Amino acid sequence: MPGVPVAFIGLGLMGRPMAFHLLKHGHAVRVFNRNPAKTEGFAEKGGVVCKSPAEAARGSRIVFLCVGDGPDVREVILGVKGAAEGAAKGALLVDHSTISPLAAQAIGAEVRERGLRFVDAPISGGQKGAIDGVLAIMCGGAQADFDEAEPVMRAYGKKITLIGGPGMGQVAKACNQILVVNAIAGVAEALMLARRLGADPAKVREAILDGAARSWSLEVLGPKMIAGDDSAGFYIKHQQKDLRIVLEAARAKNQPLPATALIHELYKIVQARGGDEKGNHCLYRAIQVLGGEDWRAD
Repeated sequence: MPGVPVAFIGLGLMGRPMAFHLLKHGHAVRVFNRNPAKTEGFAEKGGVVCKSPAEAARGSRIVFLCVGDGPDVREVILGVKGAAEGAAKGALLVDHSTISPLAAQAIGAEVRERGLRFVDAPISGGQKGAIDGVLAIMCGGAQADFDEAEPVMRAYGKKITLIGGPGMGQVAKACNQILVVNAIAGVAEALMLARRLGADPAKVREAILDGAARSWSLEVLGPKMIAGDDSAGFYIKHQQKDLRIVLEAARAKNQPLPATALIHELYKIVQARGGDEKGNHCLYRAIQVLGGEDWRAD
């Protein structure tokens, strides 16, 4: 589609490559990040680096953001010099952050009161998916707003789905995170058991990769576990934030999630050893510690 004037706010592990994809697809991109160092390279590629969310939103038809938690989303949209101050009436805000469904609905309602539109659109696929431009994007909002944003999100999204009304994208992301961490836990336990029983974990992984146990976690994260590579495609501290959201939402509806609650506790073993900014696959380090081996983040 023809280039669209857009803003992108939040250039972290995933937001930065997403914003670059928008540039590569010919969109006019204005960016803002609280740490200016992360805007490096955008001006050279034709982007406009801005000093506030309001400045980034000025003249943008769609404002994308990918930040931390609900309070961060509220601040960059509705705070002083927030995107809502600079956006023209009728502009569309698309939030790729992972926040609670209730927070998404509340922020969306306030945005609409200001004459703007809002779609919650959390993402899945990790840093690799963002770099490769193949993210899964789960959306909540009006059909017309989704239809406007979807062709632009094709710059970095492969599977883009409208789940339902406001907040429903965040419901889908909560379900996604349950499946992600339970898959990681299964891979971690399997590969650790293989090693402790004397088998080569790499060969065990190869043997089962195309069977019923196949998963993205086994395919992509298994090799990192085997190699002892703790580098992050998605930080543990962010995974734990997401699990807190999941468990709070479940408690509000009296829905037990026993396996997910246990994994939330297991991640704390890694965090207590300095692993907040290690990759979320480092759940295997908790299994290692429980098995009597010592580990501590560098």
